[in-house]
Amino acid sequence: MRQNHELYDKKMTNLNQTILKYNALVPRYTSYPTAPHFSDKVGNTDYTKWLKALPKKANISLYLHIPFCAKLCWYCGCHTKATNKYEPVEAYIKLLKREIKIVSNALKDKRNVTHIHFGGGSPTILKPADFSDVMQVIRDNFVIDNKAEIAMELDPRGVTESKIMAYTHEGINRVSIGVQDFHQNVQEAINRDQPFHTIYDSVKLLREYGINHINMDLMYGLPHQTIDSIKENISYALLFKPDRIAFFGYAHVPWMKKQMRLIDESTLPNSEERLEMFQVGAEKLQNENYNFIGLDHFVKKADSMEKALNKGKLRRNFQGYTTDNAEALIGLGVSSISKLPQGYVQNVMTNKEYETVIMNDELASIKGIEINDDDILRHDIIEQIMTYMEVDIAKICESHNADISQFDNVFEELKPLIDDGLIEISEHIIRINKNARQATRFVSAAFDKYYTNQANRHAQVA
Repeated sequence: MRQNHELYDKKMTNLNQTILKYNALVPRYTSYPTAPHFSDKVGNTDYTKWLKALPKKANISLYLHIPFCAKLCWYCGCHTKATNKYEPVEAYIKLLKREIKIVSNALKDKRNVTHIHFGGGSPTILKPADFSDVMQVIRDNFVIDNKAEIAMELDPRGVTESKIMAYTHEGINRVSIGVQDFHQNVQEAINRDQPFHTIYDSVKLLREYGINHINMDLMYGLPHQTIDSIKENISYALLFKPDRIAFFGYAHVPWMKKQMRLIDESTLPNSEERLEMFQVGAEKLQNENYNFIGLDHFVKKADSMEKALNKGKLRRNFQGYTTDNAEALIGLGVSSISKLPQGYVQNVMTNKEYETVIMNDELASIKGIEINDDDILRHDIIEQIMTYMEVDIAKICESHNADISQFDNVFEELKPLIDDGLIEISEHIIRINKNARQATRFVSAAFDKYYTNQANRHAQVA
């Protein structure tokens, strides 16, 4: 038994070294084309036209961005800002409610909403009354499906019983708790003081008020983390019996996010250590009967995400892996991104700009990209790779009435990965080695016609 384990460890070490040969700065592919390729060639005129063109029976997903936190975590790559006053939040919520009405007016009819997601920042910064007001404005302007998933990203440090009462009353039925790491030395190094009892009390309250679909976010690659501390993080998280665990790699991009410059880079694990952390954590989660989903998600057996995967209905969008199959995702709030059949649009990036356009009763989009048939084809290929770890290129090309020969150069480019055991290709079916899931990103990049050596815009694979 010991000998078999040693052979496995040696095999994984060799595989890690192979992955590192291809380590590069590539997108995470939560969209295609990716956000760095949006431009001001697409704006409010296009967005208005696209909204009006949505079929009346099309289901809609809403994402609402709350760009405030009580304290800024140094690892954070989100569009947010710290505030110790509530007045800016209150002012922003008034604008957000107004934007909901503007978008609804552009759609003309009250549309059916099947998913609502509050992200940030920290949506938990909202006072209960303000959160309820936002939900009421959504109900006034849309029809919330009786089976809708209404989810929220939750910072346990901002949780109170009155807030959770409001969440339950307004229909929140899934929360994602930002944990990241349970160890004090790591928390201090990332400016996120979060004692264990804070998480415990939050989960206890959520379950007492009937919010039982609980996800947890953990990270690897943070300062001072070790293999042993990663194992402990997984063990602590499992005590709460979450439905899902997202196990993300920290993307250190201080050239994009200034607060990351406050992290002591000498305390960060190297690429080889990061890979080992991920594999150790993934193995522990699978041993505890959590099923691997895509690149970095783990779910309990029979979870709706696993069911969607088995039915071929799992998707990937700006929130990561999702069961959301709505025809349109509408982003509301500063920096939020919308996806419609014709393309993507992104809202203005500052609160000041947001106030100006919303008070003028205008849509808040400032840039985007219109997609063509080739983009849709490549999107479907990349989503299959990122979600299912395999893709039948011939089948997808046939469904799009596209010539598969256009990808001859891609198959040629991928040959070294075959020789190195990272992928298999048989009759135009590409399969990722399940022990080398990081390969999904650089296989996807091979199909990305926009991808160039824009290293400063992305994070490393490992």
